[in-house]
Amino acid sequence: MLSHAETFRVLERACVRAGIPVRYSEGFNPHPRLSLPLPRPVGVESEDELLVARLYEDPAAGSAGDRTECETAMVRALAGQLPEGIDVLAVTLAASNASFQPRSAEYVLPVRIDEDPGLAGRLEADITRVMASEHCMVERTAGENKASRRVDVRPFILSIRLREDRLIVQHVTGEAGSIRVDEILRLFSLRTEDLGGPVRRINVVWETTKL
Repeated sequence: MLSHAETFRVLERACVRAGIPVRYSEGFNPHPRLSLPLPRPVGVESEDELLVARLYEDPAAGSAGDRTECETAMVRALAGQLPEGIDVLAVTLAASNASFQPRSAEYVLPVRIDEDPGLAGRLEADITRVMASEHCMVERTAGENKASRRVDVRPFILSIRLREDRLIVQHVTGEAGSIRVDEILRLFSLRTEDLGGPVRRINVVWETTKL
């Protein structure tokens, strides 16, 4: 599993090899103007990454048909430069002053329901408890040698559901903050060994605004 930084470097190299006309910063040490606006937590897989690239020029200035053709060509060019396991779902050419802000996403936690007969019942009871609660306080650590603080994560939780062997938590994300994976585990008294695989982030909802 690639980290957030490693994913960024893979995509950066793919853009160069695919001939994408990425704009670079000015100065003595120019950097490509690329970003992954929603950092991925350590150990979390993702099916819904967004790469934002600032281009030198609109490669599809003209008709809507030209734009669609250009987007399709960029998908093919990038796909040909990416390793197995990283797929390009779509390319969208947006206005140069567009800004992309994440608003919500879902964490999918695979749980070992089959190996613990009572786990499903406990999770369903905890889902009812959490969703009915006005506050859900957790201890949040700020880093090594820093004091923890109590945080109410209930405002960040939009919905929780158990689907077969998957616990799916839809949550708010953005400037106001969000809930962390380790905090979800503590809310449901889940241990690492209760998980059947890596946690996955899916269904990110983006808001497009103008700079």
